[in-house]
Amino acid sequence: MKKLLPVLLVLMVFISACGSADPTPVAMDAAIPTAVVEMNATAAPADADTDAGSERTSPVDGMVEVFVPAGDFRMGAMDTKGGENERPDHQITMSAFWIDKHEVTNAMFMVCVQAGACEPPDEFKSASRDQYFTSDDFADYPVVYVTWENANDYCEWAGRSLPSEAQWERAARGDDYRIFPWGDQRADTSLANFNNKVRDTTRVGSFPAGASPFGAVDMAGNVWEWTNDFYDPGYYSLTIGANPTGPLSATSIHTQYRSIRGGGYQDVENDIRLSKRGYASGSDLQADLDSAEYHGESSPKIGFRCASGN
Repeated sequence: MKKLLPVLLVLMVFISACGSADPTPVAMDAAIPTAVVEMNATAAPADADTDAGSERTSPVDGMVEVFVPAGDFRMGAMDTKGGENERPDHQITMSAFWIDKHEVTNAMFMVCVQAGACEPPDEFKSASRDQYFTSDDFADYPVVYVTWENANDYCEWAGRSLPSEAQWERAARGDDYRIFPWGDQRADTSLANFNNKVRDTTRVGSFPAGASPFGAVDMAGNVWEWTNDFYDPGYYSLTIGANPTGPLSATSIHTQYRSIRGGGYQDVENDIRLSKRGYASGSDLQADLDSAEYHGESSPKIGFRCASGN
């Protein structure tokens, strides 16, 4: 029976999708992932005495969030391996915020699907696993094959938002000039899932030694992460000194590019540096409903985490 449940879930999602463009709840007994983090009653906001790296737990999805205090940091590449789109490095003043301690998991995303607030991932597989999203073996692994719009829907449902590039990099870097979330030490298999050493995703939190200064894990490797920002390779040349939220639109042939950060399991060391910027096609809700542009890109290499300003 256990082997039939994923098939039943796929059929239910397919039938629902054919009947309506709106998200449809998945039956609770078809929810294979069960390893949702135990939830606290409240997710208390920070106050003036909140310490950097303090944790709270979301009452909506059970995500542990870490606190990033207000302060100044240096954004962009300060090492010789940085690309042109990572320059110039520049000083940014940031307000305080919370960010998810790890990437959103299959089990957490399943709850959003069951609630009718999220569409299921485009594929239920991963790079090397035929059964992934609906398998309890991978409940605590990052959800993949989610479009930018679906990631955004999840964060809104959870009472948070996709982080800006500046929030993401601030959470990864802290107050110094480090190259990786853990510091300047070269990457190895104790610090991150990268360079196709595993050839697929790993359970979130598998590399605690690779945590950022505020305690966020998996900010290098595992999967790339959607941010809220449109992608502009020259955006860093603008003079925006406080809480930048990205350009109003992408400046490229494809006008819906969104920035992705962090690198993935297949990337070499240079591409999991915390200042590395990538991009993928976001969802264009002004395009034809049946077009690829409307839907946007999804990939076994892209997941996400959320942030909150309160």
